[in-house]
Amino acid sequence: MYTALTEEDISLTRPAQTKMSELFEQVDEAVQGVRVYATPGGCSGVSFGMTFTDYIDADDGVLECGGFKVVVDDGTMQYLRGVEIDFADSGDGRASFVFNNLTPMGGGCGSCGSGSSGGGGCG
Repeated sequence: MYTALTEEDISLTRPAQTKMSELFEQVDEAVQGVRVYATPGGCSGVSFGMTFTDYIDADDGVLECGGFKVVVDDGTMQYLRGVEIDFADSGDGRASFVFNNLTPMGGGCGSCGSGSSGGGGCG
């Protein structure tokens, strides 16, 4: 059984929840949630991404968001604790999910308050 996460662990803004709900209406019923993952690099020393997942492991943390689940593995959770996921749409076709409140881990590009799901860059 997975670990239930709270909004103190990770949270989504209203725009992020709305967009995620829209996306989940378009995917196969086998999809269990959206998995947030970390890879080395980016502003905080880590870049984040998201992908649909059809499985939830016993060591995953899960945030229930009314209609969808945000799934985070134990290794990634150490980087995401306290992070807020937002959805930013500037209206010019460059909409993306943004990770706010990241804790800098060294390296990267100096101080950075957010990274994007498209590679964790500074914006």
